[in-house]
Amino acid sequence: MRRIGFLINPVAGMGGSVGLKGTDGNVDEARRRGALPRAQGRAAITLQLLAKNPDLFFLTCSGEMGASALHACGVSQFRVVYQYGGASTAEDTRKAVAAFLREGVDLVLFCGGDGTARDVFSVTQRSVPILGVPAGVKMYSAVFALDPAAAAALLSGPYQIQDAEVMDVDEEAYRKGVLETRLSGIARVPGRAHMIQAAKQVFEEADEGRAKEEIARFLQEVMLPGVLYILGAGTTTEAIARRQGITKTLLGVDAIRDGGIVVLDADEKTLLDLAVRYPETRIILSPIGAQGFILGRGNQQISASVVRKVGLHNLIVVATPHKLRETPLLYVDSGDPELDREFGQSVQVISGYRIAQRRKIGMSS
Repeated sequence: MRRIGFLINPVAGMGGSVGLKGTDGNVDEARRRGALPRAQGRAAITLQLLAKNPDLFFLTCSGEMGASALHACGVSQFRVVYQYGGASTAEDTRKAVAAFLREGVDLVLFCGGDGTARDVFSVTQRSVPILGVPAGVKMYSAVFALDPAAAAALLSGPYQIQDAEVMDVDEEAYRKGVLETRLSGIARVPGRAHMIQAAKQVFEEADEGRAKEEIARFLQEVMLPGVLYILGAGTTTEAIARRQGITKTLLGVDAIRDGGIVVLDADEKTLLDLAVRYPETRIILSPIGAQGFILGRGNQQISASVVRKVGLHNLIVVATPHKLRETPLLYVDSGDPELDREFGQSVQVISGYRIAQRRKIGMSS
């Protein structure tokens, strides 16, 4: 029987839908803006799939850091080895992982984002494998399963141990539109094809700028008057805005119409309100480099509810040829498994001036 250390960061991902680009140090502000916890729900998807697995025994934390979710999902084989009081902190995460190691766990399963991954790895180092259930805002690290169902599939089946980068982003700089990543170390993770996400890459080769301009030139020709366009984060969508004389937020989600700004750095509620105000709305997104996620990483403001309101048929995906070469599969992790399935097996991606490619959407299970 495998012994799995399991913990949840209860506040992970709360900053995403309200446009905070991360939750570290901003939990109170996220709550003030109306953010709701999402980590419990993400963990529940994994736990429900593992609940009847007789080969797994969980060592966990009290309350919302683990035990509550295990109990609610019908997992009977678990024991609490770390008690915490009040609001959980990064120090609680580190102490819990230390308790797991003392109990001789075979793997640490955690639900959170890049900050949680960093805290877990700071204790485990390379002593035991770690695996993340993605619930944060950014998740640049390569220690996360593609989605909660993939995490369960990995633990239920055969896997090989592989190395993976633990990355983190300076959230204060990120909120100011500056992307500063740092490598915390190389962790050991359970691996299987198309189950673990890659570390995010930023492409800056010479042809990239020209490719983005060609995409922007084509979009400028086909963007319709009177239609609201929601632009996701990234340098490709930034080029689309710049082509029209608009300065968008590089790492935020913005809305434009008729060559002008409607809203900069919008949160989920604002986007839903805009979709009601402007019945003719389109969403333009670019997948994250190397990871290939269209939804679910760094753009949680464009939630499943927003996509459903706008209509899946009104979603436009753009990416440069180089990014597509480095991203063999695209993925969707909107938080709504039914919506994810509605994307089908492939999606059209605009990759140049009047050029599009149909790219396969990877399935975690």
